[in-house]
Amino acid sequence: MKYMLIFRATDEAFQTMGEIDFDTMLETVGKYNEELIRAGVLVAAEGLADASEGVVVDHSSETPIVTDGPYGETKELFGGFYILNVTSKEEAVEWARRMPMSGPGFKTEIRRVTTIDEFPQDNEWVQKERAWRESTGQL
Repeated sequence: MKYMLIFRATDEAFQTMGEIDFDTMLETVGKYNEELIRAGVLVAAEGLADASEGVVVDHSSETPIVTDGPYGETKELFGGFYILNVTSKEEAVEWARRMPMSGPGFKTEIRRVTTIDEFPQDNEWVQKERAWRESTGQL
C-alpha cells in the first residue's frame, strides 16, 4: 500500500527551519531519506517552493478565481511530501515519527494513496488511464 506523508508547518516553524545551517539540514534529511531507500519503501519525495511563489485556484464560484500567494489565512502550509510503499498505515506512522523535521509547529499528515484498481474497471475513462499507465511503465 502506498501512503503519502504530507509535511506541514506553521509560518513560525518554517522560519525556525530556515535558521538551521543548510548543509546540516541536507545531511539530516539525507540520512532519513537513505533509511527509507535502504528499507525499500521510498517511492517519491519532494519539497515545495515558497508559498509566495504559488497560486490558488478557487472553484467556489462558476468562474474559478486565481489568487497569488502567500496565503495569509492559512494556519499551516504544505511544504513537501514523501510517498512510501509500506505494508500498513501503522508502518507509515512509524516512518512519520522518525522524520527529522520536528518540534513546535511541525506536523505530518498521513493519507493512503488510492490505486486505479479501486475504481470500476469497466469504466471507459478508467480503462484509458490504465492503458496510459501501462504504456508509460506505471503499472
